[in-house]
Amino acid sequence: MKHLSYKHGQNRDEIFVENVAISAIAKSVGTPFYCYSKKTLIENFQNFSDAFLQNKISDYKICYAIKANFNIHLVKILTSLGAGIDAVSAGEIFRGIRAGCDPKKIVFAGVGKTREEIEYALKNGVEEFSVESVAEMFLLNEVAVDLKKVAKFSLRVNPNVDAKTHDKISTGRKGDKFGVDIEDAEEIYAKAAKLSGLEIHGIAMHIGSQITTLEPFELAFKKLRELCLQLRKNGQKISALDFGGGIGILYKNENTLLIHDYVKLLKKITEDLNVKITIAPGRAMVGSAGILATKVIFLKETEQKNFVIIDAAMNDLMRPGLYDSYHEVLPVTKKFGEKAVYDLVGPVCESTDVLAKERVLINPKSDDLFIFCSAGAYGSSMSNEYNCRPMIPEILVDGDEFQVIRKRPSFEEMLRLE
Repeated sequence: MKHLSYKHGQNRDEIFVENVAISAIAKSVGTPFYCYSKKTLIENFQNFSDAFLQNKISDYKICYAIKANFNIHLVKILTSLGAGIDAVSAGEIFRGIRAGCDPKKIVFAGVGKTREEIEYALKNGVEEFSVESVAEMFLLNEVAVDLKKVAKFSLRVNPNVDAKTHDKISTGRKGDKFGVDIEDAEEIYAKAAKLSGLEIHGIAMHIGSQITTLEPFELAFKKLRELCLQLRKNGQKISALDFGGGIGILYKNENTLLIHDYVKLLKKITEDLNVKITIAPGRAMVGSAGILATKVIFLKETEQKNFVIIDAAMNDLMRPGLYDSYHEVLPVTKKFGEKAVYDLVGPVCESTDVLAKERVLINPKSDDLFIFCSAGAYGSSMSNEYNCRPMIPEILVDGDEFQVIRKRPSFEEMLRLE
């Protein structure tokens, strides 16, 4: 996070988000909690919009992939800046509209849209659909005809490109559940052209997440370009290309790509096509804007390992348990002294409840505060109440002020739907 730093606080150097001490938030709301920097979120969006401006691209749409973090306060900030929404459920469409997004700037993606969800989208003004199967195409047409509407149709194609990222977040290879084989696209578009409820609009793809080099993007984007040209030869009107998201952020020592270079590639691929460019970043918007703060409960030493048992757990941050993902861990207050290696683990009764392995810490003690960096994406949005643990608060920092944008529920409130 750009606006995360150690500053001299109460006779000690401690971590601040913008101008607010993490220790002050912890004292106010307790731990654990998520904390976001408004300035970082705004700057992350502006990095994209500035890159389009610098590359002299005017016909584009930046759709925030709301699955990365759907807290409505954060979504409102992005929509106020002009972001559209890449949604994969009716619930995400609802949140996007409630956050002020024009439904015409929402793209309904996702591999398993139900009839009810398609109806909800069309009735609420969503026009663009990224379709992922032939069966879905026919269902979309049927619902649109029933509602006397016309849906803008883009087929999500699978270019069979290895994104060179974690296996569980790769989405553009043969064998992945997403999209249709790019070799089948011409035949599918020919069928779509005969359906009265569909207007052929564009082509879509998304090859994976946490991609840190341009090479996989370039391979996939070239295939999308070739398909666009071929479909036009076949008489199809292709007016938009949706390149998806997937731009990686810094978790450890990755050589992340520059947004300007990514948009420069988009210009190179599309310069002579006269198409609207859509991208759908999620992690690249919110990932670096958030941290997870936690407190040490106990220290536990064994012959094999030293453990720091913290009050955050895998139900608060699932990424390490799901993907063996890495988050940098920093002490909220700087310390000096002896170093030792520890695993940071939570209280949940699962062996996978390990949030960080083999980290060098300086003399940790009970009640010490730590933060997990780059936790703004797929942190709170994937969290749950396993072991009857309440969902943790989310905090938004703006300058020298902070507000609670999701409160910690009481045990009684956790029963509200039961």
